[in-house]
Amino acid sequence: MWISVTLQAEADKAEALSDALMEAGALSVGIEDADAGTEAEKPQFGEPGHHPTRLWDHSRVVALFDAEADLAVALAQAATAAGFAAVPPFTVDEVAEQNWVQLTQSQFEPIHISDRMWIVPSWHDAPDPDAINIELDPGMAFGTGSHPTTRLCLQWLCNAVRAGDRVLDYGCGSGILGIAAARLGAAEVLGVDIDDKALLAAQDNAERNGVTLRLQHSRVELEERFDIVVANILTNPLCVLAPLLAARVAPGGRLALSGVLETQAEQVISAYAPFIALRVGGTHEGWVRLEGSLGERDGA
Repeated sequence: MWISVTLQAEADKAEALSDALMEAGALSVGIEDADAGTEAEKPQFGEPGHHPTRLWDHSRVVALFDAEADLAVALAQAATAAGFAAVPPFTVDEVAEQNWVQLTQSQFEPIHISDRMWIVPSWHDAPDPDAINIELDPGMAFGTGSHPTTRLCLQWLCNAVRAGDRVLDYGCGSGILGIAAARLGAAEVLGVDIDDKALLAAQDNAERNGVTLRLQHSRVELEERFDIVVANILTNPLCVLAPLLAARVAPGGRLALSGVLETQAEQVISAYAPFIALRVGGTHEGWVRLEGSLGERDGA
């Protein structure tokens, strides 16, 4: 058994209190939004280069201690070190031993993408054995299929990919979009990411799903063109990458972008306007998928 201590703290002091609790013997510490689930909760959407001074107004610092720890001493020591005049208001809960692996796995169920496709964790049976079932577990790289932007891209790929297509998945993360494209019949898929760990995760996931992805770091120059280009990143990098991504779309090829909030759609559409006309092709939970093409494809 362990002891969980939840302390209330102003946001600008929460990090200092977190560090002090670790110094005082806490096994782990987390900082949460004290207003989460209330009307005062503020959504947080990070972008590269955007460094907010603080995430929210009121914080809740949750520290886990061994059951034998002297809480009174530890909390007093941490409060003093963090600059508090006294120990902030807190509550204490007992945390019983559990099968943590099983508990974590229970939070991830198969995800229905379309009539043709499911994303299935490795510990689950496929709900529809006749569908395209992509085996993917939560891991070190973004993209499990549960986020609205990933789902929007997967649904688009289900309709867009044709047998023999060459596909570029820029910002491939776990490789989920590239794997889907390969399973849908793409002849060749290139996954690009800025993170070496993501490339390793994509390679492992591709092998698990019996497909081949060509993977490379974003520092490697791209000169090829593709029938399908998909990028599920964020608004600011998508705008910066507009000339690069648009130039990788072959004549008659198609482009889909996500990681874009509905309120940011016009910003991205404007950034790509000199290269390719985009429109909102789908929305889900406040996120959009933007899509466009460079002319008609053969047979379209």
